Amino acid sequence: MSTVTTPDKPPVRAWLPTMLLLAAIWGCSFLFISVGVRELHPAYLALGRVVAGALVLLIILAIKRESLPREPRIWAHTFVLGAIGSALPWTLFGYGEQRVPSLLAGIWNGITPLVVLPIAVLVFRTEKFTLQRAVGLLLGFVGMMVVLGAWQLHGGADLTGQLLCMAAACSYGVAIPYQKRFIAGSKLSGTALSAGLLLCATVQLAVVAPIVAGHAPPLPWSLSFEVVASVVALGALGSGIAFVLNLRIIRLIGASMTSMVTYVMPIFAIIVGVLVLDEHLTWYQPVGALIVLTGVAVSQGMVSAVRSGRRPKTPVEAGVAPAP
Repeated sequence: MSTVTTPDKPPVRAWLPTMLLLAAIWGCSFLFISVGVRELHPAYLALGRVVAGALVLLIILAIKRESLPREPRIWAHTFVLGAIGSALPWTLFGYGEQRVPSLLAGIWNGITPLVVLPIAVLVFRTEKFTLQRAVGLLLGFVGMMVVLGAWQLHGGADLTGQLLCMAAACSYGVAIPYQKRFIAGSKLSGTALSAGLLLCATVQLAVVAPIVAGHAPPLPWSLSFEVVASVVALGALGSGIAFVLNLRIIRLIGASMTSMVTYVMPIFAIIVGVLVLDEHLTWYQPVGALIVLTGVAVSQGMVSAVRSGRRPKTPVEAGVAPAP
């Protein structure tokens, strides 16, 4: 992912509408997942998403006259990333949203940066641990417990669904530092790398989905229009167009400011969940989400950077990036 910025600071009107659109697309992805799993097994929903996303990115590559990765080493790493960064988390979110509202899945997606940090420090050793980061992680953990309603847990489908969504976010948390450690230095464009990743995820899910689901995929014309449209939206918008928008914002204002989309996504997930699906929040879920996002800001150094006037670390430097 490029972190190139323009020399002159662009006006807010040049990038804010695009950022809000990006947050809306990614935030609404949880709505589309909730609709998709009504008729599709989660693994087949994930398969449809990666196929649609790969097709969009391949078209963009053709328009830009760029090629896919050619090095076997890069393909080996994109194969791993296809599994832990797309196939697995998108399937887990599908399973989770069979049990919990889409707005809760959107909230759980916000914990991704908190998972990235310990993985980057302890496993890939691309980051150093500091007291400030420890405080951020502690705040994030408290927020997670509040979102869960840990004081009243009794098991059941709700707890299972939330834990599945948490596991999906943790999968993202492993994928991001892995990408930084092994392919961030590649000269290939982000579009080419992402297209390769989605192609690998397509192959993986094409093999695994029938085994996990226990049956062949349903024919597209046997599905309702809402489900087909949700699959197309997840792939074409959430994994295709959104990536292009993300790169545009990075070029305008840099990766640090662009990472703020992470804070806006859960808001859209909650809004569309309430308005479109008639989902309901309990008081502690948005409170917990706010605590989690505060912990993310502290762990990334954004709070101290604002106070001191320093430039906060970019998501690449901090091992954090918005989830696709």
